[in-house]
Amino acid sequence: MGRLENKWMRAVLPALLIHCSIGTVYCWSLFKNDIASYIGKPIGEVEWAFSLAIFVLGMSAAFGGRFVEKDIHKSSLLAALFFVVGMAGTGFFIYQKSLIGIYISYGIVMGIGLGIGYLTPVKTLMLWFWKQKGLATGFAVAGFGLAKVIASPLMEYLLGERNNEGMLVHTANVYTMFYMLAGIYLVMMVIGHVLLKKPAGFEEENVQSQSFSYKKVLTNKTFIGIWLMFYINITCGLALISQEKGILAFIGFGAIGLVSSLTAVFNAGGRLMFSSLGDRLQDRNTVYKMIFISSIAALFATIVLDGIQQSSAILIILLLCVVNAGYGGGFSSLPPLLSDRFSLNSISTVHGLALSAWAIAGLSGNQLSALILEKTHSYDVVLYVIMALFTVATFISMFVVKPDKVFLESEEVDRGKEMVASKVFSK
Repeated sequence: MGRLENKWMRAVLPALLIHCSIGTVYCWSLFKNDIASYIGKPIGEVEWAFSLAIFVLGMSAAFGGRFVEKDIHKSSLLAALFFVVGMAGTGFFIYQKSLIGIYISYGIVMGIGLGIGYLTPVKTLMLWFWKQKGLATGFAVAGFGLAKVIASPLMEYLLGERNNEGMLVHTANVYTMFYMLAGIYLVMMVIGHVLLKKPAGFEEENVQSQSFSYKKVLTNKTFIGIWLMFYINITCGLALISQEKGILAFIGFGAIGLVSSLTAVFNAGGRLMFSSLGDRLQDRNTVYKMIFISSIAALFATIVLDGIQQSSAILIILLLCVVNAGYGGGFSSLPPLLSDRFSLNSISTVHGLALSAWAIAGLSGNQLSALILEKTHSYDVVLYVIMALFTVATFISMFVVKPDKVFLESEEVDRGKEMVASKVFSK
């Protein structure tokens, strides 16, 4: 057992197992049309299952942070149960052709598993990697981004052959796929649950977490600023990413699947690169300035060349890769930034509250670009709006999110824990 007591086996591996499982929520586009066709409902109505899942993810994280803070073993097991039951239930209700059932199983039940599962490994990783918190969260959140790359080929295989119209030859594969995936992810998440463990000297906190003040956090200007720029980054990312396929088709680029895989790699790579870069910077908020400014530069370059229709395919793909990388980097850089401002002691709770921005952005991001296209029929207008929002986020990062630590009373507690950690890790 002594060989298991290290940061790779007790933090990185379980985090990847959990996040590579729940991250498959982003594979929704692969089978949503098949679900709509099988149950005989419009794709627009079926689409709400995904939006609901992201909303419940954010809200369950917001309200479940204290629970995760108290016991990571219970929270990791609960995440596995909700996620697997939700996935298996989705298969059952597809078979029953019940749209309401799909909303409940995929949107609510699985959404709760997503939120609790997303939070659970993060603090444990930062405790094991106490000198490289950004790298630690990058590992976990990169797993969430890579899930789509890993799971997509498996899902395509399980769905089976398609005819010339793109319809499944064996329609029963739609719901049987969910049953099989539920079994696979049950094994992965339970192994993650068993392996996940905080380092010695970091048992579940009690005194500090009991004195946590929701009001003090939610009314704090720094937290509000972080929440807003995180929300804008997700909204802008979803607004562009959701139109990825349409933009590529509009410019006549055929290898859409290849670009989708490429942007997914940039999404995952950005999660690891930006968060680990933050470990080398004096203020992690600088990472967000880099994300916003690089996205603005890529958008501006495309607009200057007379918009999407006149721009080269290479420039469009570069734009999609840059925004995807920043989208992922915004997620992985959030926990260490909050830890720097509000201390590591209550990070699960504060991180959960900040993830409520994801819940709201999950409802507004896709709809923003869809509404603009409905009114203007122009992808260029979408780019202008996204660039304007990124500009607002840059100003928030520069003038609202200050580099000062907010909860200085917790600083001595964190320092004491770091001294314990240094003794543990030096062995």
